[in-house]
Amino acid sequence: MADPKGFMTTPRREWPRRPIEERVRDWREVYVPGGLPPIIAKQADRCMNCGVPFCHQACPLGNLIPDWNDLVSREDWRAASDRLHATNNFPEFTGRLCPAPCEAGCVLAINQPAVTIKNVECAIADRAWEEGFVPPQPPEWLSGRSVAVIGSGPTGLAAAQQLTRAGHTVVVYERDDRLGGLMRYGIPEFKMEKHHLERRLEQMRAEGTKFRTSVVVGQDVGAAELRTRHDAVVIATGATAWRELPVPGRELSGIHQAMEYLPAANRVCEGDFEDSPLSAAGRHVVIIGGGDTGADCLGTAIRQGAASVTQLDIYPQPGTERDEETEPWPTYPKVYRLSPAHEEAGALRMAPAADADARLFAASTFRFTGDAEGRVREVHLMEVDAQRRPLPGTERALRADLVLLALGFSGPSQEDGLIAQLGLELTPRGTLARDRSFATNVPGVFAAGDAARGQSLIVWAIAEGRAVAAAVDHYLTGAPSRLPSPIGPDDRPLRV
Repeated sequence: MADPKGFMTTPRREWPRRPIEERVRDWREVYVPGGLPPIIAKQADRCMNCGVPFCHQACPLGNLIPDWNDLVSREDWRAASDRLHATNNFPEFTGRLCPAPCEAGCVLAINQPAVTIKNVECAIADRAWEEGFVPPQPPEWLSGRSVAVIGSGPTGLAAAQQLTRAGHTVVVYERDDRLGGLMRYGIPEFKMEKHHLERRLEQMRAEGTKFRTSVVVGQDVGAAELRTRHDAVVIATGATAWRELPVPGRELSGIHQAMEYLPAANRVCEGDFEDSPLSAAGRHVVIIGGGDTGADCLGTAIRQGAASVTQLDIYPQPGTERDEETEPWPTYPKVYRLSPAHEEAGALRMAPAADADARLFAASTFRFTGDAEGRVREVHLMEVDAQRRPLPGTERALRADLVLLALGFSGPSQEDGLIAQLGLELTPRGTLARDRSFATNVPGVFAAGDAARGQSLIVWAIAEGRAVAAAVDHYLTGAPSRLPSPIGPDDRPLRV
């Protein structure tokens, strides 16, 4: 480490955010442009270069975090970029979108604020693009084998890039009209501007990866036919079967899934619409679900000019400190976190019936009511205890013109016919079954990402893409793959 006393002399400082009144009037990223480089070298100095760096273990990618922290503190950006890209295909994505389990595993976090690992990662990735440290890496030779990758989210893109660089001909099939999966139409622009995605896609095209958009495998092209076209198939379609809320009044108009609402807003930013057909402008919005998707809906509704926004979380409000009994270091703790969207909602007083950050904790929805035209007008809820059991006498109603369900996903969708046409086996959870080599029950067909693992973090998605690429490379060549395989299909995050 460049400064052996950095963790004692330098306080934690994060990438500063733009003023709330300014950023809610546009869709650009919430951070101050240029606000990271002046502080990042000193922040990297806080890394203790531990003898046993648990940040490695907390991140499924196995990022070489102490290595590139040291290089950033010495301002050796090219070497830092090399170390970073050795384990992560898309660090500019993870540096913006990952909740940073690596920071929860930072040894410094035992009794001090963790190193700002996520910010350092983002700074390296952005500097690498500015300095031209990440040129395309086309293969020196072609294997003569072809691979179909179904899905262009982080898993599919990581698998495709790894296999292309290994010399295989890769074709990525995407059902939407643009590439990127949830990074394109699920993640709002204020969390990650899409030029970061476009830049990586251009790199992949230059390396030789081929893309086919607006192709629904199972409908536009038969799954069995696709299997005969290619020597191997990787299914990376994600977990797109959203969870429902089967309560009275669900049939009322004005109640939508988050993944109906967010893509429409993203299409406005793409220039497809002038205004979203599901705009929250002037409406009283209730978001059901306390996770990141709900927060994305919150920030989007604020920018669309909602009259009010309230987010319901069925879990009790967590504390501000780690519970050492149930979530000891280095596990990722459930603590109170204030996202940029919650910060905005609190400052703008967007939810007068809720707490300061627009969230109502320990709240369960049991009924919707509407007007004579069948439009939703109220959300009826009750408080629940720690076991999510309703507490009698706590009923209340919230005004609602627009209700958004952000309840997560149960597994891959089966509506397109892909699973049935190939005869793929499923697990009891509804995800794609696979063996220890990521292979399904159909020879030559592999499954990776949320479609097989279940809904997870972007770092796990990229790690799955890298690992399945190594498995496919071994299948195609019959020899041990030189591609890295950071995780196995049964690996899980650190838990008690």
